[in-house]
Amino acid sequence: MRDLSCADHRIYLDLEVRRVDCRRCGTVKRERLDFLVDNALHTKRFALYVGRRCRSSPIRDVAAELHLDWQTVKRLEMDYMREQIRRVGTPGPKIVGIDEISIRRGHTYRIVVSDLERRRPIWFGGEDRSEASMDQFYRFLGKKKAKRVRLAVMDMWRAFRNSTHRNAPQAAILFDKFHVMKHLGEALDKIRKAEYARLEGKQRRFIKGQKYTLLSHPQNLTGSARKNLLLLLAANKRLNTAYLLKESFGQLWDYNREAWARKFFDNWRASLKWQRLKPYEKFAEMIERHWDGIAAYCQAENKVALGFVEGLNNKIRVMQRRAYGLRDEEYLRLKVLTSMLPQI
Repeated sequence: MRDLSCADHRIYLDLEVRRVDCRRCGTVKRERLDFLVDNALHTKRFALYVGRRCRSSPIRDVAAELHLDWQTVKRLEMDYMREQIRRVGTPGPKIVGIDEISIRRGHTYRIVVSDLERRRPIWFGGEDRSEASMDQFYRFLGKKKAKRVRLAVMDMWRAFRNSTHRNAPQAAILFDKFHVMKHLGEALDKIRKAEYARLEGKQRRFIKGQKYTLLSHPQNLTGSARKNLLLLLAANKRLNTAYLLKESFGQLWDYNREAWARKFFDNWRASLKWQRLKPYEKFAEMIERHWDGIAAYCQAENKVALGFVEGLNNKIRVMQRRAYGLRDEEYLRLKVLTSMLPQI
């Protein structure tokens, strides 16, 4: 069986394993050695080494480095990840973050639920992003632990909200700032497109190709991108107004009292009058309908890391790109659930 290498030399152990007749059950049993994995082809320390290497390198590279078959490395890594999950035990979260990820083309989604206090994903599953799929998480959690959930952070997808109200009615709903600002960014882009269609000739040159310049945070812009933004805002008064309104709206999450947050939002909405910014007016109506889920952040006990869920989503996309797409869904599930766990 294979053991850890020594310098450039691969090490194999040649052992004699005893086989005995069991008087109790009448079968032949083999001696169990604690330092070997279940298949007895590798030592446990070698299997753990392979699992640790796969945390930062693709299976193909690890297989080439250790002169192993691709399937062998994948199996050892999956065993390693299952052991990581076993060691952390069953989750009992009080604050959960809910989001969906696309696992392949054709609107194929899976739901990812994270424990925002421990900052790690705890569930990956479902067949889509429906209420029935979300209900599967609460069945996995169990009624007793579902009653302990006091806060659920999510986007404004109705299926997630309805399932949470039904399975954990005591939990407050908090809408993720990232997704709210994403809707505002989409409204700004609609205004940009409308301005481009309205203008003609040379006046269009300031708007063309500036979508991501407008949507990016100004502190993230440097060099020519910052210069192009200043030229665009100086050349188009309507886009300048829309951009300033977009940037100012982020202050909504800075307030510690709902009354102050509400006053800010009412003033922001009032400033839309006479501006002819229809996408912003629709956005304000959406915020009005979902106000309770946004104002919940004003409470001190709900000040959680709102960016963690989206950061995890980005990490999953990086894993998918690095592997050129993960066709084995069980492997992807294990990758997601162990992405924030310490190595063994």
